[in-house]
Amino acid sequence: MQNFSYDHLYRFTFEMLTKIGCTESDAKIATEVLLSADLRGVDSHGVARLSGYVRLWEKGRINATPNVRVTYETPSTAVVDGDSGLGLVVAPFAMKVAIEKAKNVGTGWVSVKNSNHYGIAGYHAMMALEHDMIGISLTNASPLVSPTFSKERLLGTNPISVAIPAKEEPAFVADMATTTAANGKLEILQRKGLDTPTGWVQDRDGNPTTSANGVKDGGALLPLGGDREHGSHKGYALGAIVDIFSAVLSGANYGPWVPPFVAFLDPLPNLVGEGIGHFFGAMRVDAFRPADEFKSHMDNWIRRFCSAEPTPGNEKVLIPGDPERELEAIRRIDGIPLLDPVVKDLTQLGERFGVKF
Repeated sequence: MQNFSYDHLYRFTFEMLTKIGCTESDAKIATEVLLSADLRGVDSHGVARLSGYVRLWEKGRINATPNVRVTYETPSTAVVDGDSGLGLVVAPFAMKVAIEKAKNVGTGWVSVKNSNHYGIAGYHAMMALEHDMIGISLTNASPLVSPTFSKERLLGTNPISVAIPAKEEPAFVADMATTTAANGKLEILQRKGLDTPTGWVQDRDGNPTTSANGVKDGGALLPLGGDREHGSHKGYALGAIVDIFSAVLSGANYGPWVPPFVAFLDPLPNLVGEGIGHFFGAMRVDAFRPADEFKSHMDNWIRRFCSAEPTPGNEKVLIPGDPERELEAIRRIDGIPLLDPVVKDLTQLGERFGVKF
């Protein structure tokens, strides 16, 4: 494990993205989205994914210079076509559209097609905070998840993020997969040679397994809850809602037709839509009540929950977003830790393109 400064990783990522043809403005926003994951401790969605994006570009599945555009809209809604661009670029564009619509009519809702993996859901939801808006961010993903009672992989990890502004307290930021664990956490355990906790994965026959390679070996991730007795039907329903909002609504691929993130697997034939789908929402707080009044009550809400008496062995009650915010403060000073296999991967990637890591 080695620590690298934010500036070091920013320079490398930015240069790599311009090497594959991204404009400087697109490379800048994509780098910021990617590194926001590393700062917030979502290591599976940060620079560790950079080589995956490059491999997709090499396969012709990512367009480095997309014409991202609105193809249909009403005063409060829109559909955005990402033109096979980096989701790291397409998603901020779409969220800005949602925010502008919310400025005009109170709320904005944007569904996206023809995109790719968009990094962490929380980055896009948090874009709304500076406008005194509530932000919502959803995306579907590669089919690695079996619905409750199924052996087939039909859904992605399909995250949900909601960001809510406060006044003096830090914002409430929920950012979660609708599976028991995100696939990126399996990748980290694989690199460390560790097993998974029970309830994360099932094998190809539908039996529980703790192998971090369970999905690679033909098994599947499990919906939030793990099994029916622990509420996996609820995780399945949440993942399905994300899939429908992100893709059935926009014209993207859904269910088992979502293109895989890994470049060595080709998309299925006879696709039902275009690329990966996202869904964004922005709600102006003052469309409901005065923003300052709302944010003062959010402060009160947060303080009351933070003051809740903790259970034995636990130090305090957390608000969604607290662990990520605290880790970001540390990593901006101490640097971002990268596992040795990630350092090796990025070093080799840089050597291929003439960019020093």
